[in-house]
Amino acid sequence: MKTPMQQLFSQLELEHPELFNTKTLEGRKFINDYYKFFEMEKEQIIESYTDGVMSEYHLSVETGEQYYNKNFKINGN
Repeated sequence: MKTPMQQLFSQLELEHPELFNTKTLEGRKFINDYYKFFEMEKEQIIESYTDGVMSEYHLSVETGEQYYNKNFKINGN
């Protein structure tokens, strides 16, 4: 499963591979400028999961971080 941001970047990579070329200044800048949004999305998913589990069950079967890694983590990112 991919998050919406992961899906968006997969599509961008297919349509605009030059944006992801780390051998160019443009590619490195694009990746560095927009990577922060993956981290923001990750934190939102973790917080939402944790809040939902805590309110539903009053305890956590797995942490939000574990949930994210199990469902959305791609290649060590």
